[in-house]
Formats: sequence, C-alpha cells, structure tokens
Amino acid sequence: MMSKADDDSANHQSENLGNNKHEPQLSEPLSEKLQDSTAVGPDPNIFPDGGFQAWFCIVGGFCTIFASMGWVNCIGVFQDYYQAHQLSSYSPSTVAWIPAAQSFMLFFFGLVSGKMADSYGPRWPLLIGSFLHVFGLMMISLSKEYYQIFLAQCICSGIGTSFLFYPTVAAAGTWFKRHRALAFGIMVSGSSLGGVILPIMVQNLIPEVGFQWAMRITAFLLLGLLIVGNIAVKSRLPPVRKPFSVKEYFIPFFEIPFLLLAIGSLLIYFGAFLPFNFIIVQAKEAGMSTDLANYLIPIVNAASIFGRILPAHLGDICGVFNVCIVFTLFSGIISLAIWLPADNNGLLIAFAILYGFASGLTLAIIPALVASISDIQKLGIRVGTLYAFSSFGVLFGSPIAGAIVTSQNGGYSGLKIFCGITLIAGGLFVVLSRIVLVGPGLLAKK
Repeated sequence: MMSKADDDSANHQSENLGNNKHEPQLSEPLSEKLQDSTAVGPDPNIFPDGGFQAWFCIVGGFCTIFASMGWVNCIGVFQDYYQAHQLSSYSPSTVAWIPAAQSFMLFFFGLVSGKMADSYGPRWPLLIGSFLHVFGLMMISLSKEYYQIFLAQCICSGIGTSFLFYPTVAAAGTWFKRHRALAFGIMVSGSSLGGVILPIMVQNLIPEVGFQWAMRITAFLLLGLLIVGNIAVKSRLPPVRKPFSVKEYFIPFFEIPFLLLAIGSLLIYFGAFLPFNFIIVQAKEAGMSTDLANYLIPIVNAASIFGRILPAHLGDICGVFNVCIVFTLFSGIISLAIWLPADNNGLLIAFAILYGFASGLTLAIIPALVASISDIQKLGIRVGTLYAFSSFGVLFGSPIAGAIVTSQNGGYSGLKIFCGITLIAGGLFVVLSRIVLVGPGLLAKK
C-alpha cells in the first residue's frame, strides 16, 4: 500500500506533468536545433559579389562559353566553306539551315538544360554537354553528305553547346548581384574570343592538314577547355528539386515584363546573327579579297570582346535594361546606315568593328536582364525558357535571309534591311518591357 505522503507526491508529479511545467526547459534546445537546421546552407538573397570561388566560376564559365557559343559565333566560316566545297550543289538558303539549326539547338534546348541545372546543379549537364559537343565535332570530320553534316553539327554538337551554356549562366548568377552584368560580360566574352581564334584556326588548318584533321584538332582544343570548365563551374546554392511540370515553362509569360522581353529577344535574334553568317560571302560579292574577307568574323568577334565587358559594367551602374536598349537600337541603325550601302573594304571593316562592339553587349546582357526580374533559384529555367522562345528567330532568321538573297539573284540589300529592322523592332519591345517595370522616366535605373 502507498502511504499518504507517497500518494501526495505522485499527485504532485502528475499535476506538474499535466501543466507542462518542465516542457519549456526540454523544448528550448530542440527549438534551437530546429532553427539551426533551417539555417544550414547559404542565404539565396545574400550574394558575395566576389571571392575566389565566385571568380573561379567565372573563369570556368569563360572556358565553357568559349567552347560552346564561341564555336557558334564562327559558323559563318562554314556557310562560306560548305557553299564552296561539300555542299556546292545546294542553294545558299539550304546551306544556311546548318548554321541556323546549330544556333537553334543552342538556344532551344535551354528548356531541358536550364531545368536540369536548377534541379541537379551544373555538374551533370556540363558533363553531358562536353561529351556531345566534342563527339559531334569528331563526327563532322567524317561527314560528307548534307544529312551527315546536319546530324553531327546541328543535332549532336548543337545540343551539346546548350548543355554547356545554360548551367554555366545559372551557376554564375548565384555568385553575383551588384556586379552581375560585369561578371556575365567577362564570362560571355569567352564566346567573342572563341569567335576570334576558332575561325582563324580552322581556316589556316584546312589548307595545312585538311578539313577532317582541322575538325579533330579543334575538338581536342575544346575538350581541354571543357575540362577546366567542369572543374571550376559550381553553383553557390544547392539545387532545388521539383517535379517536372510543363506549366513551369509557361508561367513566366504571364508576367508582362518577361513576355515583352521575350518578344524583343525573339526579334533581336532574327537579325543578330545575320552579319556573323553572311558578312564573308557578302564581302566577297562586293569585291573584297578572300584573304581579307576571311578575317571579318574575327574582327566582329574581337570588337565584341570590348562590347561585352566595358558596357556591361555600365549596365551595373545605369541599369541593364537601359544599356541593352541603347546598344540594340544602335546595332539596327548601323546595319541600315553603314552595312546597307557598304560596297568597299573600308565601310565593311568599319561595320564589322562597330557591329561587333554593339552586338557584343546585346547578346551578352540578356541573361542579366532575365536575372533582374527573376528568382535567382529559378534562373536556369527562366533563362532557358526565354532563349527557347527566342531560338525560333535564330532558326528562321538565316534561311529567310538566304531566301531573300536568292530572290534578289545574289543581292544582299534585302538581307541587310531585314537585319536592321528586326534589331530595331526588338529593341523597341525591350523599351516596352522597361516601361512596364519602371515607367517612362528616362532616369530610372533598370
């Protein structure tokens, strides 16, 4: 039997438990642990804007973009080479589908590579892209028929470049905010340097070792750069895995600023690559020597190195939308004012320099525009979605331009007018996107 004292003690303990008097002492450390567990990992809203790992990522991104978009920037060489050699029996418009489709694959497959980068980080997309791109170049060296070149250069290599570009942009965006446009400009200038080195390299290797070995040597060079990129490109934030939903790709278009920016980007890409693809053959038609004409694409890309870096820093100061608008409209104006009447070496070289500088900024800063109106953890899929939409401009721009040339019996005035008008129209839609965001005030930083 329990004594009265024991019974009172038991009742007292039961009362204490019922009133949870000891619970605060037990739950406080648990609460602290829960708070600590939620605090694990970097804050997505706080950007280091510098440091070794951040700039190491930019170095790696420079290498991957050199190998991917830098390769696409030199495809005008192949328009000229294929017309004169393997595909001489095809019309310029038909041949133009090859560089157009390769550029299309780079941009359109951002739907897949951007989503993969957000869900799994940049590592796997970069590995997949590196294999496909290098393997595709090796297969180009063995290709002789139109369909073989198309499969190797457009499908295999083209998809590979997409898996290299978007994960790199998404990863770099997690390290910078205040200096994001400058960081993107430095990183994307790799495409300009690639557009300088690769066409000169290919054009000099072909007479020395033949087309097949020229492609293989280029593939080995890009493989070395991609090894550096795979090591250095790293996201600051852990990936956020979400179930796949088609709706994700359409949600951004319900945001008016994003929709207007996407339409502007689509129109810009109808015209932006035409000088890259056609300036060599147009210059030769105007009487420029083959040796000098072959250096026009390297000149365009050399000028775009400065256009991608210096004005990009201005974008961090004055607003990325403001700077993009000015340079896009300038690209369209000089296409009409300088390229259209250009019939001698001086005007063609002047256009190549000015267009390279202006278009370099336009093509480099669009990811920064998307980042400025996006959740940074969804940057991969939003940049990929915008570029996939814009990719139809890349796909149809060159064939339309080639058809215009054919309809003019080899004349290029219609192509130049088409280029200038689409660039100006694209710039005006970017203006509308900016007005929706901050109003019509000229001094607003956006």
